[in-house]
Amino acid sequence: MGILNLTPDSFSDGSSFGSVRAAAEAAERMVEDGADIIDIGGESTRPDALLVSAQEELSRVIPVIEHLSGRISVPISIDTWKSEVAVAALQAGAEIVNDISAMTFDPQMVECLANMEAGLVLMHTRGRPSEMQKNTVYKDIVSEVTGVLGRAINAAVSSGIHGERIVIDPGIGFGKSTSGNLELIRRLPEFRHLGRPLLIGLSRKSFIGATLGRDVSERLIGTSASVAVAMMNGAKIFRVHDVRAMRDTVDMVRAIQNNK
Repeated sequence: MGILNLTPDSFSDGSSFGSVRAAAEAAERMVEDGADIIDIGGESTRPDALLVSAQEELSRVIPVIEHLSGRISVPISIDTWKSEVAVAALQAGAEIVNDISAMTFDPQMVECLANMEAGLVLMHTRGRPSEMQKNTVYKDIVSEVTGVLGRAINAAVSSGIHGERIVIDPGIGFGKSTSGNLELIRRLPEFRHLGRPLLIGLSRKSFIGATLGRDVSERLIGTSASVAVAMMNGAKIFRVHDVRAMRDTVDMVRAIQNNK
């Protein structure tokens, strides 16, 4: 899953695209580099990020989705927790909704998606980006995260969203400490009982910087190592910035796994 941020304040790659065409060309390059999904976001969800209105978010993402729809060979995902943005993005050509709140920030999201044929990513977080890093202590981080995701799956299914459309995400960096993030990656096999594919976002994140003492621009190797371990532990989808390098990482792990 290649990340296409259309925001000026993302933690790693605040958008430098001067036009819809430039953003679309970046997405096309990611597909050429091996992306299977393009994840488009119009609001930063980094720690302490400020809220963006739905209209502002729509103005950022819809023209790009409309431009890409039918032009690229892979599905488009909309990274949003707002039902208004999700519905408009799906109507414009997106096929997946990637909701960092597991449909808890906007109570209308469940109802909207129940009536639409779309993939859905349910992610764990603790509070909105402006507050999520204020409480990163857990008694047992895996049992608490899987518990929240299990309840989110049940709520989605009971509201009419088909279970086979759902993917889960433990929310690395969202309401977690460095130690907590490392523990989640190590214990990913414990998510299998939820019965849904596991997506994980590790790319360039602060736990890598804290562990290795590297700035954002120097976290490629740390990201690659984290992706490799996560894949060995059962993750199926990887949300990344550096698509070509992570495609090589995933393909190499798969070759090792299949060499029997």
